Amino acid sequence: MEPNINFNETPPIKGENRINIEKVKKVEGPWKIAFKKFRKDRAAIVGTIILMIILSLLFLAPVLPLANPEEVDLANRLKPIGSEGSVLGTDDLGRDLLSRLIWGGRVSVAIGFIAVGIALFFGAILGLIAGYFQRFFDTVIMRFMDILMAFPYVLLAIAIIAALGPGLMNTMIAVSIVGIPYYARIVRGSALMYRNMEFVLAERALGAGHGHIIVHHILPHCFPPLIVAASLDVGWMILAASGMSFLGLGAQPPMSEWGVMLSEGQKFIRVAPHVSLLPGFAIFLVVLSLNLVGDGLRDAFDPKSK
Repeated sequence: MEPNINFNETPPIKGENRINIEKVKKVEGPWKIAFKKFRKDRAAIVGTIILMIILSLLFLAPVLPLANPEEVDLANRLKPIGSEGSVLGTDDLGRDLLSRLIWGGRVSVAIGFIAVGIALFFGAILGLIAGYFQRFFDTVIMRFMDILMAFPYVLLAIAIIAALGPGLMNTMIAVSIVGIPYYARIVRGSALMYRNMEFVLAERALGAGHGHIIVHHILPHCFPPLIVAASLDVGWMILAASGMSFLGLGAQPPMSEWGVMLSEGQKFIRVAPHVSLLPGFAIFLVVLSLNLVGDGLRDAFDPKSK
């Protein structure tokens, strides 16, 4: 007697092979995955909180009850930390250090972010041209970048400022020029990697122009490494600009700027160390928080990280 077998009936799936379609998760995008990784990094979160607090103080400086950072009061010069009327003391001219730190931070941090933005903009353009078109453009642009990178960063910045003249604007231009090769090489590497990918070749076969391919397909893939590089580079730009001001090549007294404050406070390091230690600690705190955020972003966008 033959068994009654219905070949149209699908046998039930039991055990571990059972799949509930409703519980199947959608594939997450790279940005969402990176955000989840970043959120689990405690050091990066601490750096983000510190950075947000500092930036909030700097942004709200005009509405905070602060003393005039340029007001001179020789009768109250070099007051220590915790003095009445001056929480962080005063400098050699009696100017309130808390007010000068916050207003000076607006200048120093703004220089860092603007300089990185300028370097990133021009570096990305040069890197895209060199990596996508290659041949003549690649040879000329990258050899020029190699010449810039052959000089020590600080010496090259000093040379540019010496040619343009000391000043805050020229310092920002100098540190921006020094940072251009860094971003050009990053973008060039990404452009070389993606220019021959299948989706780019398909767009090219469909008649898409070079501009469309660069803007819509090459450039978006350059964003993750650029974001990581920029977050790490802002701290260096702040240090470089403050160093130029410390040497007398950047911001000039009586402007409130952390490098200027360090330069002015070094004369009184024995009798009033807080005058130079406070701006130094402010630079340290900002650079540290930026490095923590940058390290967290690097780990978050790293495809090899778990």
